[in-house]
Amino acid sequence: MSSRVTSTPGTVHLVDDEEVVRDALAWLLRSRRLLPEPHPSADAFWSRLEAGQLRLDDGPCCLLLDMRMPGMSGMALFERLLERGWVGPAQVIFLTGHADVATAVAAVKRGAFDFVEKPFSDNGLVDRIQEALARSAAAQAEAGERARLHRLLGELTEREQEVMRLVVQGRANKQIADSLDISVRTVEVHRARVFDKMNVRSAVELANALRDAGLG
Repeated sequence: MSSRVTSTPGTVHLVDDEEVVRDALAWLLRSRRLLPEPHPSADAFWSRLEAGQLRLDDGPCCLLLDMRMPGMSGMALFERLLERGWVGPAQVIFLTGHADVATAVAAVKRGAFDFVEKPFSDNGLVDRIQEALARSAAAQAEAGERARLHRLLGELTEREQEVMRLVVQGRANKQIADSLDISVRTVEVHRARVFDKMNVRSAVELANALRDAGLG
């Protein structure tokens, strides 16, 4: 067993039209204590996703995706996943032949995690899958934090949001009061409520949280 990469639990979706390949990959992944979920085609995978039978954002997730398949190709599936915003929460590793390397490189530039050229090293492939699962976990955690902050922001009153915007700009209470034509005491009350609702202790912590979530 490879010891170069720390194990991250998660689901590995095996999207390949060759049953023998799916079976071999599933055996390999189970032997490394990873959870494989085989799919006989990109069309079958997409149908299950559209029907709500699959979720790609409720735990670390990686797609091991054959580049060429009958029906919908691996690249066509990747394009659909990009359009829906699934690439990130779910990481994509392409399985390619030599003729598809240039296409796979282009996909990596657009957000795919990596490509692995056939024939591949079992240890090398599992290492890359583990790294992809770790990145998926991080992306899902970041998305969860953004959603949490959006939810908290929605609980602020209009006045609290006005005060918050000036607070994160570094304005002093007196400056905020003058800008909004309210008393300093009222600013202090709103400021305290903003910190409490946003679960922060300082203007710097609030600004950092908003920036890290892409909201600042």
